[in-house]
Amino acid sequence: MPKYIVRYGIMRSIGVMASRNDIVYRRSMEVIVRTDRGIEVGQVLCEATDDALSHLDQPATGHVIREVSNDDVSSIDGIDGDRKKKLAICQKHIEALKLDMKLIDVEQLFGGERLIVFYLSEDRVDFRELVKLLASEFQTRIEMRQIGVRDEAKLLADYGDCGKPVCCNSHLIQMPPVSMKMAKLQKATLDPTKISGRCGRLKCCLRYEFDTYESIQKQLPRVGAHIVTRDGKGKVLNQQIISEQLLVEMEDHRRVVIDASDVLTVVKKSSSSSQGKPKPEVKEVPARESGKAGQKTKAESTEKNKNSKRNANGEGVADPKGGKPPRGKRRQRKRGGRNKKPQEGGGGEEK
Repeated sequence: MPKYIVRYGIMRSIGVMASRNDIVYRRSMEVIVRTDRGIEVGQVLCEATDDALSHLDQPATGHVIREVSNDDVSSIDGIDGDRKKKLAICQKHIEALKLDMKLIDVEQLFGGERLIVFYLSEDRVDFRELVKLLASEFQTRIEMRQIGVRDEAKLLADYGDCGKPVCCNSHLIQMPPVSMKMAKLQKATLDPTKISGRCGRLKCCLRYEFDTYESIQKQLPRVGAHIVTRDGKGKVLNQQIISEQLLVEMEDHRRVVIDASDVLTVVKKSSSSSQGKPKPEVKEVPARESGKAGQKTKAESTEKNKNSKRNANGEGVADPKGGKPPRGKRRQRKRGGRNKKPQEGGGGEEK
């Protein structure tokens, strides 16, 4: 049973379709296929050889029913003509229900099994009432499918800045993430208006050569490395990855561009300077003793501050043995803040 790789649906999905007969289908031939969604119109890309299947990641499966006939062509034209009308009806119901969603497109399957509605929304939308209205309007099964801005470009975009049809609408099966690192590595301009696609995100083509750039960069000396060339020693200032060239500053301060093949060896930086420095000793304090040590230090500093204040006020000089001022110079205070002198023979009298 021969198998073919077929592109089908408005989202240009790829599937491996088996033929139930021995008819040979050529490239770009329009066929009627049966998928997991129903009866659809597809386009044959090539035979499903082992090499072709190695480039696909879990493709859908189905069957090729027949080649598109003249009657099928008229039916397809009728479906395409009614799409704008169905789109307007869907938009009218969305506005009447005041749903927070943006209608993108609708797709009617060739067999009439279902109508697929594509929309954009940042939050979840309760479209149960909308599905009931559309099902009663079109008398078919309604499928609501939420998509992203890149899928929107895949449905509506036509041509890119390069002058060719956008990649997502022509040959891309999946749209992997693209990062700013890819643009920087390829020395592309960082102007968002020039590296953004029709979807407003980074262009998918920035990923095509990223693996090649990355593999070449690993083989080149890094920026700042000291190298030995045929003309002497130098320091790498910049890399030109795709041409495999280096901008080098020689010992006589000349800046030259050389090929990576002219590098004889890469001089590694010495790490003796870092090894010669003694490491500062860190004294570890056990967890239980650390709290007592902190309290003791705090108490000593408090006592020292008190002694220094007494010396400043002239209240006495600290005894080096006991840390207390002499007894004769202590101030004796009682109620009222007056000094009293004891009298001989018992009682005392205030003076």
